[in-house]
Amino acid sequence: MKFSTRTDIAAPVEFVFAQLSDFPGFEAAARRRGAEVTRLDTLAAPGAGMSWDVAFRLRGKRRQMIADVRHYAPPTRLDYLAISPSFALELTLELVQTMPGRSRLVIGLEVKPRSLPARLMVQSAKLGRKRLDRKFEERVAKFARELEDRARAAGVA
Repeated sequence: MKFSTRTDIAAPVEFVFAQLSDFPGFEAAARRRGAEVTRLDTLAAPGAGMSWDVAFRLRGKRRQMIADVRHYAPPTRLDYLAISPSFALELTLELVQTMPGRSRLVIGLEVKPRSLPARLMVQSAKLGRKRLDRKFEERVAKFARELEDRARAAGVA
């Protein structure tokens, strides 16, 4: 199942990429929400090969996944691959400067089932596809607004 959307952000592409690659910030946010996050790699600088073991509760069950940065090309592209026993998730973030001080963020998310129960879940989710697409677009738009607010607060927008 694939999701994709794009949104324009009133902030420079370099600022947006820096926010999208704020790995310590995302780790802290996940921990605040109750996830257990363990860094698996030993890279000193951000880049492809970064990896995390993430455990969290979802729908009453403990879930675990390994998340890796697959492609890291500042300031235009960032790809992740997350694998759990049931699913593989591929997230692609692409940035394009549309004009000075404005960026376009293109997001693609592909969910691939890795087990029979996961296949059944994806098939049933396809029945509510429009609702899932709308929620995905709403969350991306909310995140874009938050990035614009951060850019204004930092004085770069």
